[in-house]
Amino acid sequence: MYFLTKELYFPPVEEASYEGIVAVGGDLSPERLLLAYKSGIFPWFDEDEPILWWSPPERMVLFFEDLKISKSMRNVLNQNKFKVTFNTAFQEVITNCKKIVRKDQPGTWITDEMVEAYCKLNELGFAKSVEVWQNDELVGGLYGVDLGHVFCGESMFAKVSNASKVAFIHLAKQLEQANYRILDCQVYNDHLASLGCVEIDREDFMMILNK
Repeated sequence: MYFLTKELYFPPVEEASYEGIVAVGGDLSPERLLLAYKSGIFPWFDEDEPILWWSPPERMVLFFEDLKISKSMRNVLNQNKFKVTFNTAFQEVITNCKKIVRKDQPGTWITDEMVEAYCKLNELGFAKSVEVWQNDELVGGLYGVDLGHVFCGESMFAKVSNASKVAFIHLAKQLEQANYRILDCQVYNDHLASLGCVEIDREDFMMILNK
């Protein structure tokens, strides 16, 4: 396993461990984070762990033509009960993602250090958010890193039913219109699968990322 130094470097993703860990340590500077995402790598670790850098063997992604919007979800969208904005309340979104209680997950991997790092990326124009409002209250949203041709989704939250799905669908449609290649969702979960996301091999993901 590769242990990072102050040098701005990551080993090739092909050298990742069986689980997908590429490297350990380093920092969460904007320069290192951007290099990581451009290299197909993302940080994911608990508060009491060193920084772990991942490139899993299977990558969860959305090809925009595969986006699934159920009949009930179409009804929700048609009701216009939510207002959706882009990149107007980044810190509120990431803070809510940090605080939200998730089923089968004892804590959060979004540490205070992560919040600070991604807020810096947001100030530089690379990390962006989608906000979902109901009666002027922030009730859902997501954030991620925008590489200009691939959007790397990091986390989402919902305080009311369907709010995170609304954020995801609006983002997917905007990215498709802007000719992005994929929406990267990193690792599998049922919620993402229900929206049309699929797992692809790391090699295929890297080809799309580097194309």
